[in-house]
Amino acid sequence: MSSPRTRSGPRPFAAVALAAVLALAAGCTPVAETEAPPPSGGGNAIEQLETLTVASAGSMRGYSRDKFPHWRDTGKNCDVRDTVLERDGSDIKLSGCNVVAGRWESVYDNRSFTDPSDVDIDHMVPLANAWRSGANEWDDAKRGDFANDLTRPQLIAVSASSNRAKGDQDPAQWKPANRSYWCEYATNWVAVKHHWRLSVTTAEKAALADMLEGCTWANKP
Repeated sequence: MSSPRTRSGPRPFAAVALAAVLALAAGCTPVAETEAPPPSGGGNAIEQLETLTVASAGSMRGYSRDKFPHWRDTGKNCDVRDTVLERDGSDIKLSGCNVVAGRWESVYDNRSFTDPSDVDIDHMVPLANAWRSGANEWDDAKRGDFANDLTRPQLIAVSASSNRAKGDQDPAQWKPANRSYWCEYATNWVAVKHHWRLSVTTAEKAALADMLEGCTWANKP
């Protein structure tokens, strides 16, 4: 979960995602959820899920969002939030590199927005969840890399209300209201945890396996 920054505020998946990003920037129709690409870390989502370490959720002792430095600067008065807003939106209007207007479709709840202040940039795997599943052992630099990861499907522009409803919950505790996005949501969650070598709880793994059941790309290499 991540709230917008005070002054204003997927899907990068290698070559396939780059094409989708370019299409979105041009104002084209987004790729259908059923055509979502497989995870970028090698293997399919179910195979990746099976490799994740299963462990009880760790303690929140010592946790602070400040230990996951974000958003990183990407230009004068601009940061990673602007990058994601521009990438995930259409009909984008910029002031310098600040995103000041556009159109965003929140895949979590099928809502549309034209004001960037109504959009949050969600961390697919929330920072507090990452802390409980292994990030507590990282240094701040690595946690910053995780919090600003534009390469994995870790950052996505969604409605502020859905982002805040999700909070730091895992898929056993919260799922998007838009059920058509469940396959991609589970695939993306697994891809992030697989790359960053974060653990899952027993309930989390079971929920992910249930969400991936029947997903066409989840079983493809």
